[in-house]
Amino acid sequence: MIVLKLLGALALLMFGMKAMSDALQKMAGPSLRHVLGTMTTNRFTGLLTGMFVTVAVQSSAATTVMAVSFVNAGLLTLAQSISVIMGANIGTTLSAWIMSAGFSFNITNIVWPAFLIGIILIYTKKFRFFGDFLFGVSFLFFALGTLKLTGEEMDLAGNPAVVNFFGSFNAGNYGSILLFLLIGTGLTVIAQSSAALMALTMVLCTSGVLPITLGLALVLGENIGTTITANIVALSAKSQARRAALSHLIFNVFGVMWVLCLFYPVVRLVCHLVGIDPAAEGQDPTRLSFALATFHTVFNVSNTLILIWFIPQIEKLVTRLIKPRKSEIENEFKLTYIQNGIIKTPEIAVLQAQKEIGVYSGQTKHIFDVTRGMLAPGANLQTIADEVDRLETMSDRMEIEIGRYLSDVSDAHLSDSTKAKIRFMFRQINEIESIGDSCQGLARILRRQVEGEKLTAELIGEADGLFGLIAECLENMDKVLKNPDELKDSDDRKRVKTLCASLREKNIARSEAHEYSFAVSTMFNDLVNEADELSSFIRNVVQARRGDKLQLKGALSQA
Repeated sequence: MIVLKLLGALALLMFGMKAMSDALQKMAGPSLRHVLGTMTTNRFTGLLTGMFVTVAVQSSAATTVMAVSFVNAGLLTLAQSISVIMGANIGTTLSAWIMSAGFSFNITNIVWPAFLIGIILIYTKKFRFFGDFLFGVSFLFFALGTLKLTGEEMDLAGNPAVVNFFGSFNAGNYGSILLFLLIGTGLTVIAQSSAALMALTMVLCTSGVLPITLGLALVLGENIGTTITANIVALSAKSQARRAALSHLIFNVFGVMWVLCLFYPVVRLVCHLVGIDPAAEGQDPTRLSFALATFHTVFNVSNTLILIWFIPQIEKLVTRLIKPRKSEIENEFKLTYIQNGIIKTPEIAVLQAQKEIGVYSGQTKHIFDVTRGMLAPGANLQTIADEVDRLETMSDRMEIEIGRYLSDVSDAHLSDSTKAKIRFMFRQINEIESIGDSCQGLARILRRQVEGEKLTAELIGEADGLFGLIAECLENMDKVLKNPDELKDSDDRKRVKTLCASLREKNIARSEAHEYSFAVSTMFNDLVNEADELSSFIRNVVQARRGDKLQLKGALSQA
């Protein structure tokens, strides 16, 4: 019965931690996500952000999983996520101190009014999340009190079998230290909660059966086991997200390795700080629980102070260890110049956005190049068309991210000329996205050949010539986006329009001469019309970019 009470108290502890974390995330989730996405401009702000969010939600796993998710969505860079994870490791040490407080005095009496207040708040709409939080805290403290009482009931120190079992391990032997480290890692992986194992470690140490040295070895193992959650979440994610999760594992494993090399000096230092002798028996249970929390804090803070200077090296290591899957496209859409952060200077932000639009244009040109591959002999039309669909979906995401950034910039106090530039930039990204839509349209037309009739070799040759002309237009569009003064007298749109008119006339004549079926004629005509419309989107991008330049010149001349 006592064993069941112990296990039940551990389960209640895990439930209380989860309920408290979930309630805090519901109360401040959007704000915390905003902080996590914006307050990571360098490794130190990222570290502080990870600490702040973890302390707020009382869950390093939640912060780490959130950081990995942000990397997967392209909202955080890999380097930013590593600094956030380092901060999460420091923030989670607060949980150990809360537990040590729970083992220091009887806190079960204060949970009953907290339960009462919590249930009242839960039935109010306005404060229901705070009521959930109070319930989580109450369960947490109730579980800690129960664990303390259960440990006393078990009287493990008076059980010869238990004493002899733990006494068979030599706390001064590195073999025993490594064994308990592995046990701590395994139990944390199984329980998926480092908090639960920390509580169990405190029960064993404060009851007097587990030497503090072996208890600290369990704490080291907990630090490795707790990294598994993020790695499991990242298994099906993109390579960058898996790298972020792996960096957490590498960070903690490295820390465990150097602490093992200095294990006994570190143990003596920690025990000296809390005023106990690691080799003595009959220690004060309160000081033993403080020793475990202190060791946990010293480990994570020291490890962070060492490794925060090596974030670029960690990033390179995990990049080498985890390669992109074949299913991940090599030219993945991601923001290059725009970084999630507080917009300090709107004028510079506009410049960054314009550079990002240039990258967006290049990515869209890549979609067209992939689509053009469907005209190659023996091309797998279905596979290429599916790839175009994937690329176009990512193009939509990139438009949204740039548009959101421009919206944030436009909220600042701007000059009239800068406001005009932003309006033209909105038009540019809309038209570039339309180019991606047209590429998808071309791919769908060419995919009809999979189940229907196929274009003749002559028609494919003419289509390839038309696509080649559009490729030139896209190249010229890129040049204009970089420098609006480029190609002032370009007649790209006129050339495409003339060629499309000629191809339509030829197609009608051949169809009337029954050189191919009406279905093939319709397919080719749709292809020409879609290409014609695509060229008009290219012209609109060029006009929007040049209009931006002209508008700026006009504002300067008036000034």
